Amino acid sequence: MTSAPAYDVLQRTFGYSAFRGEQEQIVEHVINGGDALVLMPTGGGKSLCYQIPALVRPGTGVVISPLIALMQDQVDALRTLGVRAGFLNSTQDPDERRLTEQLFLAGELDLLYVAPEGLGVPSTQRLLDRGRIALFAIDEAHCVAQWGHDFRPDYLNLSMLHERWPDVPRIALTATATSATREEIATRLDLAGARHFTASFDRPNIQYRIVPKQEPKRQLLDLLRTEHVGDAGIVYCLSRASVEKIADFLVQNGIPALPYHAGLDARVRAANQSRFLREDGLVMVATIAFGMGIDKPDVRFVAHLDLPKSVEGYYQETGRAGRDGQPSTAWLAYGLQDVVQQRKMIETSDGDLAHRRNLAAHLDAMLALCETVQCRRAQLLAYFGQPGDNSCGNCDTCLTPPESWDGTVPAQKLLSTVLRLQRERGQKFGAGQSIDILLGKTTEKVTQFRHDELSVFGIGAELREQEWRGVVRQLLAQGLLAVEGEYGVLVLTDASAEVLRRERQVMMRREPERPARAPRARRATTGATAAATPDLDPAGAQVFERLRSWRAAAAKEGGVPAYVIFHDATLKQIAALRPGSLAELSTVNGVGENKLAKYGQQVLEALTS
Repeated sequence: MTSAPAYDVLQRTFGYSAFRGEQEQIVEHVINGGDALVLMPTGGGKSLCYQIPALVRPGTGVVISPLIALMQDQVDALRTLGVRAGFLNSTQDPDERRLTEQLFLAGELDLLYVAPEGLGVPSTQRLLDRGRIALFAIDEAHCVAQWGHDFRPDYLNLSMLHERWPDVPRIALTATATSATREEIATRLDLAGARHFTASFDRPNIQYRIVPKQEPKRQLLDLLRTEHVGDAGIVYCLSRASVEKIADFLVQNGIPALPYHAGLDARVRAANQSRFLREDGLVMVATIAFGMGIDKPDVRFVAHLDLPKSVEGYYQETGRAGRDGQPSTAWLAYGLQDVVQQRKMIETSDGDLAHRRNLAAHLDAMLALCETVQCRRAQLLAYFGQPGDNSCGNCDTCLTPPESWDGTVPAQKLLSTVLRLQRERGQKFGAGQSIDILLGKTTEKVTQFRHDELSVFGIGAELREQEWRGVVRQLLAQGLLAVEGEYGVLVLTDASAEVLRRERQVMMRREPERPARAPRARRATTGATAAATPDLDPAGAQVFERLRSWRAAAAKEGGVPAYVIFHDATLKQIAALRPGSLAELSTVNGVGENKLAKYGQQVLEALTS
C-alpha cells in the first residue's frame, strides 16, 4: 500500500488521481530506501517514479541526466508545478551556480539536476557531502552500456554513488534495454541488489510502418501532406549532409523544418531545439544525436529515412512520438542500399571481432523486424522478452498483410550469378551489376566485361528490377549473401551453398501492390493519466482550439514550451468537460494545485470567451 504522502503529492502537485502500472510499487520501494532499476517506455511516466519519492523523502533528490541543453526546460516544467528545482551545469555563470548551491545546502531544493560529467568533479562531490540527499536518480541509464546506442563514458563512473553515499537509495531508469543490457546496467552501476521493475514495452498508440525505399523524399512528403498536416515530428537521417538536404527539401515544399546535427554551431543547435520545443507544427530533421530526453508530448510522427543500427535504437527513437498517448506514426523507409551500407560500416568499424559480431547481431535483429510478414509490434515486444498478441491491428503488416512467397528459385539465380562472376571471371560486383545481368541488360559495363556471355545472362526476366533488389535485400537479411570491402561487393556465405544445392527453401516477403492508406493509430493513454482522452464533437473541437490558442499566448508570455502549461490530453479533457468552476476544473487529470492557482481562472475565461 502506497503511503498517504505519495498519493497527496500525486494529486496535489501533479494533478493525477491514480498511479499507472508499476509506478505505485516503484514509488513506495524508493520512498522506503530501496534501490531500483526501472525499465519503462517513453511516455510511461518514468519521471514520477523518482520525483514523488524525492518530494516525500527528507532532503533533495539528485537527478543525473546527460541532457545539459534540456535541464533548464526540465526545471521550468517542475517550477510550474510548484516544485523547488534547480540544476548545476557548465552553462551557468558563477553567480547562478553559487545561488543554486546555497539553496541546496539550505535544504530549499526538492530536485537538483546534474550532468554525469559534473558529478565527477571533486567540488561537486564535496558540495553533495555537505547537504542532505533524498535519493539519486540515474536517468537514461542505458548510456552505461558500452555496446548500446547512446553510450556515454562518464556513466561508467556512477558506481561511485554507492561507494561514497552508501545509505542513499538509487533509482536507474531507461526506456529501452534487452535482458543483457539490463544486466550490464546493474553491474556497471553497482545495482546488483536493486529490485528490477519492467513495464510493458507496448506503445499501442504508435502505428509502426516500414515501407520499401523508392523515392524517399517524395514518400516522406506524401506522408506529411496526407496524414500529418501541421503536426510536429522528427525525421531521422544517417548523415549530416542528408539532414541538410531533407530539411531544405521540406522547407521548399512548404513544410516548416529545421536541421539538427553535431556539425552545426552549438548556438544554432540550441536555437533549433528550443524552437522545436516551443513552437507548434515544426519538423526536426536530425541525426540520432537529437531527441534523448526531449519531453515534447505532442510529437505526432517519427520518420526514419535510413535504417537504424539496432532494434534498441529504433525503439528509443520511435518512442519520442506520442508521449501524450494520442495516435502517432513510426514510419521507416528501408531499401537495399541501407543493408549494404550498414554491413560495410560494421566490417570497417573499430573494435575487435567480438564487437563487430555484436554490431552484426543488432543489425540482424533490425533486418528481421523489417522483413517480417508477422505483426511488427509482436516481433518488437518479443525482442525485449515480452509476449504480444499475434495481431495488434495497428501496424502495417496487420492493416495490410504482405504475402509470403517461395523465393528459392530467384535466390538460386542471384547466388549463381555472384558465383559465376567470381569463379569464371575472378570478379566481384555490387548488386546493380548482378541484377542487370539477370535482366539481360546490355549496359556499358555489361558489354565491357562481356557479362552477356555468362550462362545466367537474361534468366531473371520474371522479376522487375525493384523486385530483384528486394531479393538481394532479403538474402542479405537472411545471411545467405554478404557484402565486403569499400565498394560493397556481393559475396557468398557458408549458407549460400545450401540454397544452391537445393537443400534450403527461401521464403520471402512480397509487398502489397497498392498498400491501402493506413488509418490513424488507435487511441491509448500513457503516463499517469487514468482515463482515456475523450473524442471531441465539433463543438468540443472548437473549444479545444480556443484553449490551444490561449495556451500558446500564455507559453509565449512565460517563455516556456506550451506543454509545460498543459498537455493536449489535458486540454481535450477540459474541452469535453467544460467546467464552470475551479472546483470542477481541479478534477481534470494534469491540473494540480499550483497550475489551478496559476492558470485556472484564465482557463475558465477562455472557455466562456
